Amino acid sequence: MSRFERLNETNAPAASIPLIEKSKKAFGRLPGLHAVMAGAPALLDGYQVLHRLFAEETSFDAEEKTVVWQTINVAHECHYCVPAHTGIAKAMQVSDEVTNALRDETPLPTSKLEALRTFTLAMLESRGNPTEEQMDAFYAEGYGDQQVLEVILGLAQKLMSNYTNHIAKTPVDAPFEKYSWTPVSKR
Repeated sequence: MSRFERLNETNAPAASIPLIEKSKKAFGRLPGLHAVMAGAPALLDGYQVLHRLFAEETSFDAEEKTVVWQTINVAHECHYCVPAHTGIAKAMQVSDEVTNALRDETPLPTSKLEALRTFTLAMLESRGNPTEEQMDAFYAEGYGDQQVLEVILGLAQKLMSNYTNHIAKTPVDAPFEKYSWTPVSKR
């Protein structure tokens, strides 16, 4: 049971109401994560901005965005975000091969995607201090400085959502329940 209430237009702080409306317009409903984040308008606003920037303004294609998001979600064992991003990946027409490899922590279908997952994990695990060898391996697959910085943007976004979901025990939204997930280490 969570002590964090899922808020809406009737009980959220006034500053969250336009943000809730924005979420509903974007997703056709109010995602549970956003309903929890509405308790701190600045958090919801920041998350929405980072999500838009990562989803719409980075150089990553749909598969690469999915690799960054799901690598972080899986590493953080986020019970909410892994199913949600499985559904999002399907909507973005990312192959089940990529999605399942991320969920199951098995090899990705291309060396470039695997390099992106490896680098994202290196950034996460080293708290932004990858080794020169890790940087060189990432660059060797065709990525550059821009993508290094965009991974940092993805990490910032997912830190906000993963940590919120952990502490709030946010229930998985109904459309994503069919994609429920258990970490490999707990199977």
